[in-house]
Amino acid sequence: MRPGEELPALEIPITRTLIVAGAIASRDYQDVHHDAELAAAKGSPDIFMNILTTNGLVGRYITDHFGPAAVLRKMAIRLGAPNYPGDTMVLTGTVEEVGASPGGETVTVKVIGANGIGRHVTGTVTVTVPAGGLA
Repeated sequence: MRPGEELPALEIPITRTLIVAGAIASRDYQDVHHDAELAAAKGSPDIFMNILTTNGLVGRYITDHFGPAAVLRKMAIRLGAPNYPGDTMVLTGTVEEVGASPGGETVTVKVIGANGIGRHVTGTVTVTVPAGGLA
């Protein structure tokens, strides 16, 4: 790994099931994440993904790339354009820093998740990768 190296993109179809299941799994019962009529009454064109689901998908993106032995150390994300059903979010990443850690490397990756209306998520993730642990 070197600074500037790009991770392969990951396309995630945004389905109603993904949005609702993510909200339920994270115990986020806000109506805008499961009830289209109530979301519309609040000014949204449809239900939309919650931040905890987005956080989980960003974590999955990093661990899918670095392998099952990788340990997420820090995630700092910011939401932008909502993820609505029927869209696709494309996650991309660029290595910002690589440093030695006991038994491996610590890598910081800038992550962007874009959909059809703009950037849904931006942030950085720091992960520890054991020596020889990159999948």
